[in-house]
Amino acid sequence: MEVKLGYKQIEVGVIPQEWESVSLEAITNHIADGLHGTPVYSPNGEYFFINGNNLNAGKLVITGDTQSVTRSEFMKHRKPLNDRSILMSINGTIGNLGLFSGEPVVLGKSVAYLNVKPGISKLYVYHSLQTQFVKQQFFDGLTGSTIGNLGLGTIRRTKIFLPPNETEQRAIAEALSDVDGLLGGLERLIAKKRDLQQAAMQQLLTGKTRLPGFHGDWEVKPLSSEIADLEAGVSVNSEPDKLESSRIAILKTSAVANGRFIPTESKPIVVADIGRAKLTVRAKSIIISRMNTIDLVGECAFVEDEYKNLFVPDRLWMTRLKIGSMLSTKWLAFALNIPSSRQLITSIATGTSGSMKNIAKSKFLSIKLPFPPPDEQCAIASTIADMDSELQALEARRDKTHSLKQGMMQELLTGKTRLVPASDPNA
Repeated sequence: MEVKLGYKQIEVGVIPQEWESVSLEAITNHIADGLHGTPVYSPNGEYFFINGNNLNAGKLVITGDTQSVTRSEFMKHRKPLNDRSILMSINGTIGNLGLFSGEPVVLGKSVAYLNVKPGISKLYVYHSLQTQFVKQQFFDGLTGSTIGNLGLGTIRRTKIFLPPNETEQRAIAEALSDVDGLLGGLERLIAKKRDLQQAAMQQLLTGKTRLPGFHGDWEVKPLSSEIADLEAGVSVNSEPDKLESSRIAILKTSAVANGRFIPTESKPIVVADIGRAKLTVRAKSIIISRMNTIDLVGECAFVEDEYKNLFVPDRLWMTRLKIGSMLSTKWLAFALNIPSSRQLITSIATGTSGSMKNIAKSKFLSIKLPFPPPDEQCAIASTIADMDSELQALEARRDKTHSLKQGMMQELLTGKTRLVPASDPNA
C-alpha cells in the first residue's frame, strides 16, 4: 500500500513521519498500583480510600460508601502522586480514568497510577489511554478467569502514538478536552432534566399535583380491574442446525430498562418450531420484566408501535387489557415506574437465588394503584411523555457528540489530521 507523503508505515499502522510509537514506560517516571491490603478505616478520617469504581470520566468520585482513613494511615500507605499523575482502574472494570489533582486519597490495589514525564502532555496521554488501539492492548494482556486483571507489566509495555513535541500534544489534547467539556455539560443537563421529570412523575401520578381543569377523587383499585392477562412468551431453545428460515429475533430482558422499551435489545435465534414463539410485540402495550435481578425485576415500559417480527421470551410479560377498558397504557407504564410503585413490585418478587427474582402473575395483578379518570390519565401521560421526549433528544445529542469524539480521537491521536502543520518549525 502506498504511504502518503509525510507519513510512514509502522507495524501497527501509518503515522506521521516525525511521530513515534512509544511504550507507556518510556514516557512515565513511575507506573505502580495501590495498597494490596486493607488500611485501618476511620469514620472521621480526612483521607479517602479509593478503588477503581471511584474513577469516572477523568474525575475522582467520592460517594457515601467511600471509606476514609486518618492522616497516620495516609502517611503509611501514600504513593508518590503529583500533578503529573493519571489514575486508572485495573481490576474488574478496566480502564476507568481519573486525573489526579491533589485529592486527599489512599489508593487501593485496583487503581494504578502513571506519573507522566515532564515535556509530555499529561492530557495527551490521558486521551490516548481511551483509544481502541490502547484498549485492545490492555484486553490482550488481561489475566484472571472470572474477574479481569490488568497487570503493571502489560501497562508498561502498552504503546501509544506520540507527536515529537509538547506543542502538538497540547493542541490535540485541548481539542479533545473541549469535546469532553461539551459532553460534561450535556450530562449535567440530562441529570437535571431527569430529576425534574422524576419529581413531576411522582407528583402527577400520585395525584399530589393536578393538571389544570381536573378535579375529583381518584379510585384505588387492583391492576386486575383493567388488565385481562399478562402474556409471557415461550422458552425457546437454540438449535443451530436448523434452517435459516427458522431464525427469529427475540427480545432480551434488557429490552426493558429505565422505563423505556428498547427494541434493538434483541438477538437472532434459531428455533425448532417458530409457531411456538408466536407472541409478537403489540402496539400500545406494556412490556414487563417478570424474571430478572432484584434491581431490574418488574421493570415496565410502554410500547408505541407494533413489531410483527419481534418475539417475546418467557421472562417478559406483555399486557392484554379487558374488553371495553378505557385505561391509558402509557399512563400505567409511567405509574408503574415511580418509586412507590417500584417498591411495591419488588416487594412481591420471590426466588431462592440471591440474584434472580420472579414475580407471580396473581400477585402483580393484585397490586392496587390510584386510578384517575381516563381523560386525566391521557393528560398526565401526554405531559410526562413530552418531558421524556425532551430528555431523549438530549440523550441523542450526547450520544452523537460522543461518537464525534471517537472519530476525532481516531483522526487526531494517529496523526491522520494534524493541528500543527508538519512544516511548522516546532513540529
